[in-house]
Formats: sequence, structure tokens, C-alpha cells
Amino acid sequence: MTKIALAAALGLIALTSTANALHYGDRHHGDRLGQHREAIQEQRIDQARRSGQLTGREYRELQAEQARIDALQRRAAADGRVDRHEAEHIRRAQNEAGRHIRQEANDSERRGVWGRRWW
Repeated sequence: MTKIALAAALGLIALTSTANALHYGDRHHGDRLGQHREAIQEQRIDQARRSGQLTGREYRELQAEQARIDALQRRAAADGRVDRHEAEHIRRAQNEAGRHIRQEANDSERRGVWGRRWW
């Protein structure tokens, strides 16, 4: 009886730790949710640029911020593992980038007609 209970307890612990590791990895690893979220932010930047809501300077600054987040993700994943501190740092950078996109797209600075491309 105790062997069965011990085996069940060990199985439950192994299953829980595996589930936590998978959840953590799926949610925070740079090539999963971070990449998807980054793609959405890139779309938001491009849409704001196309609609004239961003000036050239704002567009370049937002693109540079996305490049810095890419570099954070690459450095975090370089050792094959993203720990929770690295994941939190990436998440905060992405949150901040999202705020910057929203602020710049809604700050009433618009690209003039001279800056628009017609194709």
C-alpha cells in the first residue's frame, strides 16, 4: 500500500513540475509568446506608420525599441534556457514598448502629406 502511495506521490510531483516547466517555457520563452507578441507590436507600428499617425522619427525609435527586445530575447535564450528573471525583464520591455506604441500613435503628431508614399 505504501509503495503505491509513494509511487502516486512521486508521479504527481513529476507531473506537476513538468507541467510548470512547460507552462513557464510556453509562456515566457523567447521563441513562443514573446515572438507572437512582438509580431503583433510590429503590425501595430506598421499600421500606425501607414495611417500617418507616426512621424519618421517616432517610427525609427519604435523600430529600434523592437530591435532591443529582439536582442534581449536572443541573450536570454543563448544558454538554451530562459529563467524567470530574464522572462520578467523581456515581459516588462514588451509592456513598455506597447505603451510607447500607443502613446506615439495617439500623440497628435502626424506625418505630413509630403512624407506619405503613394504606392
